[in-house]
Amino acid sequence: MPLKRRGPLQLVQGEVDEVKRRVESLEKNVKSSSGSKEEAFHRCQELRASAEKTLKTLQKLTKADELAPVGNYDQRKLEEERRLQNILERLVTLSLELSPPGPSTQAGNVSKGDTDNNSDDDNSDDFEEDINSDGKDDGDGRTSEKPPSQSAPQIYTVLSDFKAEQEGDLSVQRGEVLKIIKKTADGWWLAQDAKGNRGVVPKTFLKIGPGVDVEHDEDDEDEEEEDDDDDEDEEDDELQQSEQEEEEDEDQTDDGNKSKASNWSTVRKALTEIDTTDVLSAMGAIPSGFRPSTLSKLLAEEGERYRGSHYIQPQLSQSQLSFKDLFLDPDTGKVRARQVRICVCFSLWSCKMIPTPGVGVQVLSRHIRLCAFDGTQVLSNIHTVRASYTSKSPKTWSFSPRMTSILPTVLDGDCFLRCNSLSPDIGILFELGVTFLRNSTGERGDLSCGWAFLKLADDSGNPIPHRTYELPVNGGTPYEKDVMLEAPLSRRSPGGVFQHMLHARRQPKLIVKLKSTNSRTRTQLSLLPDTLLHCLSCFHLLVLHRQLLADTLLMDRPTMQNADIICSPILSTFPVLLDQTDLLDALRSAWLEAETNMSRAQKRDLSYLKQEFSKVYMSSVYFLLRSPSLPSYRWADPPSEEQRARFIYTTLEALKNNQQTTSQSLTPAVFFNSSHSHLAFDIQELTFDLLCVTR
Repeated sequence: MPLKRRGPLQLVQGEVDEVKRRVESLEKNVKSSSGSKEEAFHRCQELRASAEKTLKTLQKLTKADELAPVGNYDQRKLEEERRLQNILERLVTLSLELSPPGPSTQAGNVSKGDTDNNSDDDNSDDFEEDINSDGKDDGDGRTSEKPPSQSAPQIYTVLSDFKAEQEGDLSVQRGEVLKIIKKTADGWWLAQDAKGNRGVVPKTFLKIGPGVDVEHDEDDEDEEEEDDDDDEDEEDDELQQSEQEEEEDEDQTDDGNKSKASNWSTVRKALTEIDTTDVLSAMGAIPSGFRPSTLSKLLAEEGERYRGSHYIQPQLSQSQLSFKDLFLDPDTGKVRARQVRICVCFSLWSCKMIPTPGVGVQVLSRHIRLCAFDGTQVLSNIHTVRASYTSKSPKTWSFSPRMTSILPTVLDGDCFLRCNSLSPDIGILFELGVTFLRNSTGERGDLSCGWAFLKLADDSGNPIPHRTYELPVNGGTPYEKDVMLEAPLSRRSPGGVFQHMLHARRQPKLIVKLKSTNSRTRTQLSLLPDTLLHCLSCFHLLVLHRQLLADTLLMDRPTMQNADIICSPILSTFPVLLDQTDLLDALRSAWLEAETNMSRAQKRDLSYLKQEFSKVYMSSVYFLLRSPSLPSYRWADPPSEEQRARFIYTTLEALKNNQQTTSQSLTPAVFFNSSHSHLAFDIQELTFDLLCVTR
């Protein structure tokens, strides 16, 4: 009977077992001091190269390479990767122990300040004193922390090339492994390389643990290495340019050390932002097509510009003397409807075959950020819808789950978009993202899992039909093209039609349904600002706010040129609700309950609706906003979200019971009740500043 052929994963497992056996044998020889250190060091380097090559081969394997189906393939592959990582850590530690002493005991390999005050003969003594001292350095303000214990050496991998600037720095190259001898508070760490050389390097150039960034198989990946070299050269040029600017600033500053420290903090911050994804990719924690989230970065860096709270404010005309998108109908007293070029309603249905982050990363939120986009710039606010998933099918995202109570806004995939841009390429940009937490460092971040784009007009400029669209999800950023989330078919796998059909079914997709609406909904949407993207279930609240805004700005002001501060707690605080959706849900719940007690005639009476809306707002959301017990809003923070939800529910129930016992709506007396605590009074909670909020 012929022997059964072994698959690629089994072959790699055999190689890992062989490398582990040889490493254990080498460790025994080193402990027993049998043989020379030079020979043991040479064997250690060979084993390390072999382990890195095996790990590189393992990371390239896919399930399609196997000759037969393999159960728990991903789990088995991760286990082998962990085994190889542990072997590499042991080899790096052993290599540093066996490495011959380098020129670190020579002159000038400590701090930059000592080189100016001491002679060449005293530099060696100063270096030994610096290692054993408590870290107080008079030269450049670097204060050291407690050195790492020798039983658990700190092993780091260099993320980018660093060239020594001054005497005492250590030149390192990308992929090199260093042993950290001493950490300092300013970020310049004393390190030792594999050759025994010692010096200081910036901590932002390092990542913890041994890495496999150095390529050993140059023949197979020459093009990738050339691209990496170009990127590194660009980063080095930018780094050198920034360092030259810092040196010029130092010449003009009295305290040069403080100036350099402040400038280096900016460089370190930029390098950290750039290398976060690279570090996670090297760890195998994220797929290759993932990128830092573009839309999350806009929300974080641009402030109010891309938030819904900015777009619901009125927009001034070109003359700055009137409004561009807010008018009253003189016959009815209502906000005048405005037709825009793009007004669509759509539903996020599901996402399929979305890659999942690997080990070492905890996912706090899976979501889609969406906005109007024309291929070059964002044309509306950025709206976020959180996705649901099950552990049985983590690659499938779903939206709008069925709930007994009202569906939270953040989970509602039914949205509308109003946009008046004249761009022929306008459409909806969908960025699939995750908010993650690194288990090792506690670092939070936002990653893009891919993006999709739905163009809302055909080549002739006509609107696309209302139907369900399956949009391909691309990797990279919206400004990158032809970046795949999944690896292409292996060359060794059969290339038949059936195989390609299976491959097509495994491609990531986003399913979106473009739907039509009734005349009443279209009429209500026409009362909203010209540009806005939000949840359909909340548009009636936005319409009431819009009506109050028009009454205050167009009817109650003495003249249209009057720009005095207006006393209106609703107008001054309502925009906050679009950025804190749980408060918007609280207002929606309270208003829904109030509507159930209205008659049909009352629901048709606009003046009555505005009066009741003001009462409901003041007796629910405004009370919550002024409560010091409400935790601060933080995106994708489960403990904070649970505390806020619990507090909002209990407070609204208490206010409701109070109104039922007193048989009247919330009165100002409740704000003076000793049983309720409130934030200190701030005049901004009552004032609506027209000049500051208008766009």
